[in-house]
Amino acid sequence: MRIPWTEARQAARQAGKPLDVVELPLSQALGAVLASPLRALAAVPSFDNSAMDGYAVAGRGPWTVVGRVRAGGVAGSLRDGQAVEIATGAPVPCGADAVLPVEHAQTAGALVMGDVQPGRHIRRVGESCPEGELLLPTGAVVTPAVLGLAASVGHDTVAVHRRPRVAAVLTGDEVVTEGVPGIGRVRDAIGPVLPGLVHAAGAESVGITHLADYPGALVEALWEVDADVLVVGGATSVGPADHLHEALRVLHADVRVDGVACRPGHPQVLAVLPDGRFVVGLPGNPFAALAAGLTLLVPLLEVLSGREPGPARMVEVVAPSHGHDTRLVPVVVSGSVGLPVGHDQPGTLWGAALADGLAVVPPGFRSGEVEVLPVAGALRGVGF
Repeated sequence: MRIPWTEARQAARQAGKPLDVVELPLSQALGAVLASPLRALAAVPSFDNSAMDGYAVAGRGPWTVVGRVRAGGVAGSLRDGQAVEIATGAPVPCGADAVLPVEHAQTAGALVMGDVQPGRHIRRVGESCPEGELLLPTGAVVTPAVLGLAASVGHDTVAVHRRPRVAAVLTGDEVVTEGVPGIGRVRDAIGPVLPGLVHAAGAESVGITHLADYPGALVEALWEVDADVLVVGGATSVGPADHLHEALRVLHADVRVDGVACRPGHPQVLAVLPDGRFVVGLPGNPFAALAAGLTLLVPLLEVLSGREPGPARMVEVVAPSHGHDTRLVPVVVSGSVGLPVGHDQPGTLWGAALADGLAVVPPGFRSGEVEVLPVAGALRGVGF
């Protein structure tokens, strides 16, 4: 029995919980979610250093230049009236009061002169971040900036939730995976969509299996494929080649969602196998599959990866509604307005490819604000 779209999405969010915690090297943690707060193991900077190329000076000038310090060098110490030539980032000698930038300095033999304010152009220990400071909370997504931050404060690894491993099982005797399809054949458009959708939700794609339509093949595949989430495409309806429901019955799966009142994508399924693996069934039409993926697959993967759902992006739309079903309408976002782009038949991704997101148009909607779901990778510079 079809359930309302909002209930289906909530069921996906409630189906699982964040996966176990692993300690990953920084080089492998991009896109994962912190399972514990990130704290500074070292102060930034960890030593007093120069913010400019110039001269570290002690006392009043003019100063006698007694040496030079480069980044990574040894600073030593200064007495009043002394200076050292210094590079940006180099340690400041003990006794130095300020750094005189090279462009403000006048030299005469071993002497350097210029106007300088005490403390100027010296970055002190912990000025940017003291040791032990809480930098990011549990639940933060590991971005490139997070990786750089973690490294700068002394981390080689971070504790994160393990990324869900997602395998796809796509069915259909008529489906081909390369070239121009002949009469009676269709090109697989779901397989190319899934890895990006999975990655954007914080998960890892571990491969795609293409199956012919014969009884037992899907049972065997679901039993053998090693993944946290199994995405089945093209077997969710009730036709003679749609074997997902029978496979789930044979495998004693707990079916949480069996049909959603939305267009496109109503024959979608969410189930849990006895060993705890999840099955998400997507319709065979590519735009319907994308709509179902955003309805069930993405929220499930976000929960398993430890991601907290962000606030819904709301836009004004003018789009026809359906009497009983939620419509998912491709739109481009301009300011606070979502403009339908058309080309939204279940069998084509043309509209979705043009769109920034899918507007969620509830049954009986007349006008006003609706939620818009981001299409992975498309929402740059529009507030997502």
